[in-house]
Amino acid sequence: MSLPWRTATLGLILATATASIISLSAQASDPLAGTWELNLAKSKFSPGPPPKSQTRTYEVTGQQEKMIAKGINAEGKPVLRQFTANRDGKDYPYTGAPSHDTIALTPVDTFTTTFTDKREGKVAFTGTRVISKDGKMMTISSKGTDAKGQPIEAVLVFDKR
Repeated sequence: MSLPWRTATLGLILATATASIISLSAQASDPLAGTWELNLAKSKFSPGPPPKSQTRTYEVTGQQEKMIAKGINAEGKPVLRQFTANRDGKDYPYTGAPSHDTIALTPVDTFTTTFTDKREGKVAFTGTRVISKDGKMMTISSKGTDAKGQPIEAVLVFDKR
């Protein structure tokens, strides 16, 4: 391999590595990024029953976040919910939730985001997501109505893995 080709190849490798490091660094700086496990003992569901388990994984790129929630519902059935949304207050598709089909995220600060979930264009839930200053706990508080129109209030507490 000639010297120009070696230099070009090395430059391409370094550019790719640098881009990967920058992307990982941006994710690491956002306290939301990572995997979160639902702490049932600290969470509250009214009315119940609560799910048996839930794990959420968040990927963050700039003002965009991707959330994948996997778990077991109160009836023992597997659940998969997900969305990819910008933190700009606009509605984005939310799949896998019977109570809503879109989510809108509005940042308050680095640790707090408000959200509005809608079902067929009408508000179903509103709430707040707060991450502790040490980045180890996430609390999602919401109020709204389920797919049958029944009132629901929940406080979900997650521990970072």
